[in-house]
Amino acid sequence: MKKVFVFSALCLAVSVQGLHSENRTHVLSSDNTSLVVTTNDGGAAYYQYFGPKIEDSDISGFFSVNSNYTGHTLPQFGLWSSGEKALAVKMPDGTMSLDLGMEKMERVADEKGELITLTFRDKVYPFAVRQFFRRYGGTDVFSTWTELANESKKGEVELLTFASASVPLTRDNNYLTQFHGSWAGEGMMSEERLPDGQSVIADKAGLRNAFGSNAGFMLSVGGKATENSGEVFGGNLMWGGNYKTKIVAGNHGINIISGINEETSAYTLKPGEVFTTPEFVMAFSQEGKGGISRAFHKWGRKYGMTHGDRLHDVLLNSWEGVYFNVDQDVMEQMMSDIASLGGELFVMDDGWFGDKYPRDNDHTSLGDWMVCKKKLPQGIKGLTDAARRHGIKFGIWIEPEMVNTKSELFEKHPEWVLSQSNRPVSQGRGGTQAVLDLCNPKVQDYVFSITDNLLTENPEIAYIKWDCNADIMNYASPYLPKKSQNEIYIRYHQGLKSVLDRIREKYPEVAIQLCASGGGRVTYGLLPWFDEFWTSDNTDAMQRIFIQWGASHFYPAIAQGSHVSASPNHQTGRELPIKFRFDVAMTGRLGMEIQPKNMTERELEFAGRAVAAYKEIRPVVQFGDQYRLLSPYDGPVAALMYADESKDRAAVFAYRMDYLCDQAVPKLRLDGVDVNKNYRIRDLTPADPSRPSNLDGKLVSGRILKYVGLNVASSLGRPYASVALSLTAE
Repeated sequence: MKKVFVFSALCLAVSVQGLHSENRTHVLSSDNTSLVVTTNDGGAAYYQYFGPKIEDSDISGFFSVNSNYTGHTLPQFGLWSSGEKALAVKMPDGTMSLDLGMEKMERVADEKGELITLTFRDKVYPFAVRQFFRRYGGTDVFSTWTELANESKKGEVELLTFASASVPLTRDNNYLTQFHGSWAGEGMMSEERLPDGQSVIADKAGLRNAFGSNAGFMLSVGGKATENSGEVFGGNLMWGGNYKTKIVAGNHGINIISGINEETSAYTLKPGEVFTTPEFVMAFSQEGKGGISRAFHKWGRKYGMTHGDRLHDVLLNSWEGVYFNVDQDVMEQMMSDIASLGGELFVMDDGWFGDKYPRDNDHTSLGDWMVCKKKLPQGIKGLTDAARRHGIKFGIWIEPEMVNTKSELFEKHPEWVLSQSNRPVSQGRGGTQAVLDLCNPKVQDYVFSITDNLLTENPEIAYIKWDCNADIMNYASPYLPKKSQNEIYIRYHQGLKSVLDRIREKYPEVAIQLCASGGGRVTYGLLPWFDEFWTSDNTDAMQRIFIQWGASHFYPAIAQGSHVSASPNHQTGRELPIKFRFDVAMTGRLGMEIQPKNMTERELEFAGRAVAAYKEIRPVVQFGDQYRLLSPYDGPVAALMYADESKDRAAVFAYRMDYLCDQAVPKLRLDGVDVNKNYRIRDLTPADPSRPSNLDGKLVSGRILKYVGLNVASSLGRPYASVALSLTAE
């Protein structure tokens, strides 16, 4: 019998202080999940439950057996100072204590779903907190965050700890799944039994906050979860800067405290100022880690990104094809080639700009966003005209948050760079890269003008690749006053969001890719302003299986830029067949990062067929539910599939990860099919069209596909073999 924890998700065992008969209980429910919060007028608010959906009629029975199990929604420092706190402040008179009492509760339906707002005020000081709980309509994802208000007319309030969420969880043989890595090795997954004490997932980079760790994590309850079974909590913080999630486990339960990383980043609230913490988004699943992923994918497409409801184009990016050697004729040749292969978009990457300092390498020119006439004598218009002639769209690369010290901009405005007046400017990529001070409104205006001028002068630009190749260096803002220098990490991102708001308000239809040395910004903190992210600078298809596997735990396929590049690969030197490279890239937003004229005739022929095949299954991959079937961490084969909502269409991908002669190859049990339907199988990308997989053309019942599985051994019988299949219900 399946083990069901009806009260497992959120029940922290502490005595309930101040809960009396006047308590009111509020239930937010999606189709499959309920969040229950209890409030006490004049007192505190408490989590009661987060788990499988319950009805309002269940509440009385819930309290009759769980009246002593709860968790404070916002534990605060001062009156009770032991333990981990979500909120700690210093009042104008130096007092470091809070005693918040709930003043009112509001519940409204809005365009995103349903929202509960709790308003608290300190019983002595003019300080207020509004705490929010949201149910996102049409999904099983919920969120929570706060607004902190200094209602004093004179004094300043220093925010010392200002987490977005404090969420309790049952202590019951929990396993933590998290993601870490570095440049070219992002999104590596680790899973371990949660120890007693504190486990911390944190970042201090300032800008590229997804390299060392990713803010998304999963916690199982009642043992190690599989892809399709086990109770799992998933959480992610919508913040593009420094973050910290503490998972505090002890004898009485677990508390998850997540928010902006306050280390070296206190924030001072001026009189009348309100500070809003980022949303902490969360989901609960009884269908294992895959259930959490599918919930976040659906939410991400609907709420967590721009244009998650429209198909994303097949593109060619110029970077690995020519690097900085941009040239008008070469750009047009690449446009012609991708158009002939069925592509829809060409993106000119780095190397197109600079007047006094032409951008021939990474040492110069950032900040000088004028066309290099030597390289592009007809300007951007010449390229957009060429794209129109070839029947494709045109996109362009920029890195607007950065500047080189060898640039006209730096010569004119050295005060626009994050720097310390009495120390040399620390310089990153190329030995000359520095970070613009987005705390400064004038710099914000300039960064906005980069995009604005490009799109105003060249309205046919359909796509922008927005890069960020450095973290915050020289922690000092020439713009901010001395007492506000510890706010740079926060104020930078407030400035960046202001710029992005302006861009999206004026140019809502332009597609924008979020890039940061590859996957440094794989984060919901910024994705709401962007259409996708560049998953990694590492385009090696074998390693991309691991990178994209990790990213898929929280981010949908439509958001993942996945490109076919040259062999040998430029990052690893590995040689891989063209089929393997395409079969991997087809599990995200398909693109190419290669000089087509260097491809063989056989590779070009295959590429044309693969692009056409991808277009057939693109709606399933980009909008469908993903099922991870066989992990690359576990054996010789990795496999995953996508299925549309009706389970009438599906796409299946499998890859040989290692090879020993006569090695056992597991069958693929297809979790995403309907057992009551029959499916016609087709080989999408046979290396030789006259010799497709032995599965091609077979009609198989969903029961067999799910419970017995597909035998793909003959398709994966050699090193670097792969297979891509489509399934259509008949």
